[in-house]
Amino acid sequence: MAPRLRLTLLGVGAMASPRFAPAGLLVVHGRHRVVFDGGPGAEPPEGRVDAWLVTDEHAELRSALRHLAAERGLVPRMADADLGELRVRAHPVAHTSHPTCGYRIEAGAAAVVWAPEFWAFPAWAADADLMFAEASGWDRPIRFRGGVGGHAPVRDIGPEAVRHRIGRLVYAHIGRPCLRAMDAGLIPEYGEWGREGRTYLVFPQRRAC
Repeated sequence: MAPRLRLTLLGVGAMASPRFAPAGLLVVHGRHRVVFDGGPGAEPPEGRVDAWLVTDEHAELRSALRHLAAERGLVPRMADADLGELRVRAHPVAHTSHPTCGYRIEAGAAAVVWAPEFWAFPAWAADADLMFAEASGWDRPIRFRGGVGGHAPVRDIGPEAVRHRIGRLVYAHIGRPCLRAMDAGLIPEYGEWGREGRTYLVFPQRRAC
């Protein structure tokens, strides 16, 4: 049996969040460890890291990420990774004026998606067992100046996740509109708020818990 995927949220905050560390994920499969995004306060624990992958090479945290990754002998980059049975593929997302991506992470029959920022729900995420998704906005989109992209709202992402047959949806890039919704006791119609430090398990038989 292929080993399970262990996915730990290092942070769940949008840029300059007053409450959470930057959105980041640590994926462990067997002896392999891969970090996605993160930043100050959302670093991986001690130990070897095989790759540090980012969804935006021009993000505001790029200097901090380069420094953190350099401490592990790595360079943060948008790239694919093949580590034994663990396969990571970068796929483009509609988000801003320069290229950005999300990742499809597969091991055996299990599939996980890391897509913390997008303007349009990524079709390539379909049929994932678990998806970590954008949550910058709550009930209305956030449009960038000049109409070059932005952030989809939670109220739109949930129905799209259902339509694309996402097994479990976790919001992991939580912005101020969603913080206000959380404080008001509101919850998404589909999906759940991500929690810093929480580990999610996905098994080869395509079950997430």
